[in-house]
Amino acid sequence: MTAPAPTRRRRPPGPFALVAVAVLVLLFAVPWWVLVLAPGWPAAVGWAGTLAVLAAAALLPVAMVRGHGRRADDRWAVAGDTGLGVVWLLFSFSVIGGAVAGGRRGAGGPRPAGPRWTAAAVLVVVVALGSWGMWQARRVPRVRRTEIVLDRLDPAFDGTRVVLLADTHYGPIDRARWSARLVEAVNRLAPDVVAHAGDLADGSVERRRGQVAPLAAVRATSARVYITGNHEYFSGAEPWVRHMAELGWTVLHNRHVVLRRGAAALALAGVDDLTAAGSGQPGHGADLGAALAGLPDQVPVVLLAHQPKQVRSAVAAGVDLQLSGHTHGGQIWPFHLIVRIEQGALQGLSRPGGRTQLYTTRGAGFWGPPFRVFAPAEISLLVLRSRPS
Repeated sequence: MTAPAPTRRRRPPGPFALVAVAVLVLLFAVPWWVLVLAPGWPAAVGWAGTLAVLAAAALLPVAMVRGHGRRADDRWAVAGDTGLGVVWLLFSFSVIGGAVAGGRRGAGGPRPAGPRWTAAAVLVVVVALGSWGMWQARRVPRVRRTEIVLDRLDPAFDGTRVVLLADTHYGPIDRARWSARLVEAVNRLAPDVVAHAGDLADGSVERRRGQVAPLAAVRATSARVYITGNHEYFSGAEPWVRHMAELGWTVLHNRHVVLRRGAAALALAGVDDLTAAGSGQPGHGADLGAALAGLPDQVPVVLLAHQPKQVRSAVAAGVDLQLSGHTHGGQIWPFHLIVRIEQGALQGLSRPGGRTQLYTTRGAGFWGPPFRVFAPAEISLLVLRSRPS
């Protein structure tokens, strides 16, 4: 007589699962209240709205798992990402609409518009901003020109034009044509250096090869350099490193290159993303010491590091300028509030300490929801200037 097979005990849901469920409930509960319950619609409308909210809440995690899980079905990914963006906008402006209406009542001002007017206003704003934000995300970014004075830059390098790209996130939506137009826009700027600060693509080289291919046509008189961002480690950083090298880009994998004009020198250094060390990818992990090894102290350094908060190490090492991405400028308002707290910088030029300056680009593409709301993409044209004597 054979013994019965032992039954498997189901593991209780972990903290991450519980937090995810709580966030999902909150994202849908607030719009449900503001748009469906509070307005006091006729019963048929209320039930229809409730069923629509429940169906969307059930379908969103299914789409995200099917789109970004093991199956990695791009159609499901697009549906889930778009749904997530719409829900975030509905949640954000439902909170704002409810707060404004409640504030007016509490202040004893003129009688506020009824809940139905609040619901209508929220829907109009979300439709308008969602449509505009989708257009913003899919258009070729505008050029944002910034002049940066580096105290130690030799006059021979005065006027050096650096085009900074980041966060192209080639992914479930085929943007091969957009990629080609992006390259055309970059080449029109006649750059000396083109730098890609990571988060090149979401997915394997095999799946995104066609979208990335136009980057081979980027022209720069001195260098085309690339570093990994955190998203490369989701799908295999090493294949992307090899592929970018095949396209003719110099991969700054914890190393540097030196540009020379006569006796003058300028170093371009790069480090892996902060998440690289825990990715399981052998030989990867941010190592600023290795990136700067062998450089004479008097040579100014422009460092590529994907996340702005990596600047703490750059300040300690006396780096002159760090170029970063990662933040997307918040991508969809008001998410920028969280990003600024987590990273310490959101976009543009800042001076975190010592002689080190930090430029954070809003990035050229988008991740996940195909929207950019009050955080436009950019092609960053950085003109390096020496300190006038």
